[in-house]
Amino acid sequence: MNVSGLSLRDLEYVVAVAEEGHFGRAAERCAVSQPTLSVQVRKLEEALGLVLFERSNRRVLLTPSGQAVVRQARAVLAEARALLLLAREGAGHGLRGRLVLAAIQTLGPYLFPRVLRGLRQAFPHLALALSEGRTAEILDALREGRADAALISLPIPESGLTVVPLFDEPFLLACPVEHAFAAGPPPLPGDLAGPDLLLLDEGNCLRDQTVAACGGGPASGRHATSLETLRSMVAAGAGYTLLPALAAPPGPDPTGLTVCRRFGPEGPCRTIALAWRASDPRVEGLADLAAFFRQHAPHATLPLGQPDEPGAGRDRTAIPV
Repeated sequence: MNVSGLSLRDLEYVVAVAEEGHFGRAAERCAVSQPTLSVQVRKLEEALGLVLFERSNRRVLLTPSGQAVVRQARAVLAEARALLLLAREGAGHGLRGRLVLAAIQTLGPYLFPRVLRGLRQAFPHLALALSEGRTAEILDALREGRADAALISLPIPESGLTVVPLFDEPFLLACPVEHAFAAGPPPLPGDLAGPDLLLLDEGNCLRDQTVAACGGGPASGRHATSLETLRSMVAAGAGYTLLPALAAPPGPDPTGLTVCRRFGPEGPCRTIALAWRASDPRVEGLADLAAFFRQHAPHATLPLGQPDEPGAGRDRTAIPV
């Protein structure tokens, strides 16, 4: 098959079917009729000499060959979009058009509401699409072109990515009001390891950060799938946990069931950064986006300066992912 016979539109069809798992939904997403999409996918399979999908009345599954083709198709489409952006935006015109901004799920719901108004004012020509996920999922989306930029917690594998630290987010101790840690001098983070320490599920970077901050000792067998569930478990008296500052309530718990306590200035924290593909041609605009997040860091966080700015080199306790 000659390269000239490949159509970017056909690649979009294949990726849509793979992501939707259904020809009808993929057709709606691509704004074409289902017969048209099905015919084009079939033609591409014939041209490649491969079967990309297992088809049944109930579901559509990728074949092993289909998985490899879809992975490469995403890369080809990402490069095509980069070409269009390079031509459309030019130098000095800032970010324009659609930009998929992802965030780790322990940050996005708490940061986005605080910055979206200012973000829309600072980037009036930008159409933001927001998404959330775990760090590994977000990094895959970045590298495959399904996300354009991501708010993540450091450190991460930086291969092929530009990573700009934005601010430090302190951790707070959340515990039931009747717990021994609720009164008296704040405990040291290293004293928190024990059977009452509650964690998020495996695979969440905040779980690993919490364990590291608490000395890596034992924790209870009680885990939560989200920060909100974790907060509810604390309120139910199941134990205590560490909460990122943006996820902690701004004042006393209105239910009177929990207390959030701050550690000292050397207490544990995580460093939040903005990451994007190093090959993205919108480097100036994305750097402006990083500068926006740094300049508009919420009050609960500790902004980081540029390397040549005052405060850029101050000490901080960042817990590894």
